[in-house]
Amino acid sequence: MRGFETGQTVVRRDGHRSGRVWSELALRVVADTGEALVTACAPSAQARWPALYAQARAQEDRAVRTEAFDAMAAGEWELAAGMWQETDLLLWKPPRSWFSVNAFFVPDRDGRRLRNWYVNFEHPTRRTGAGFDTLDLTVDLVVAPDLARWEWKDEDEYAHVRRLGIVSDTEQEAVDAARGEVLAMLTERSGVFAQAERWASWRWEPAWPTPCLPRPAATTRR
Repeated sequence: MRGFETGQTVVRRDGHRSGRVWSELALRVVADTGEALVTACAPSAQARWPALYAQARAQEDRAVRTEAFDAMAAGEWELAAGMWQETDLLLWKPPRSWFSVNAFFVPDRDGRRLRNWYVNFEHPTRRTGAGFDTLDLTVDLVVAPDLARWEWKDEDEYAHVRRLGIVSDTEQEAVDAARGEVLAMLTERSGVFAQAERWASWRWEPAWPTPCLPRPAATTRR
């Protein structure tokens, strides 16, 4: 499949093994190389995610997030329109890795600053004509801007989705291996972290319109 052009809109889709779409997010391409697909979005970028997940975000209620995972396990959810908020996001996704490295930027007096790095453990990329498919496997690693400190996030939710069977034994093994790979990258300052200073200075291109999802929305992967 042909590579994506810089500035092109692409769609990240998280898909359930049933074939149903769990979430969609519109992104713009920063770079597409053999090493990684680098994409970005800014506040007001269009998204679609499960209605329960949207409710959990609005109410900041983790109990409702648990309900959303229960609905996922049952294969019963409806997508609701959403919008990316507050941060500029830079997403670095190696094609065969069980993770992506994300950088979140927030406003400050000089424009934008890097708030933190965020490693999302997820399925390897499957390219589509409109973007790429993956699946967020819940557990994450939050890393300080200077890479000096990090902590695991959502281990409780990861244990819950394991109990529900959303994450299989095979997927858990892949995540465990990916955890070690990411920690080695941090220690050695390799992979994306070898260019951490360059990526930390990245800014959203003002000429780019806010990313929008195509319509009508697809509810199953192809």
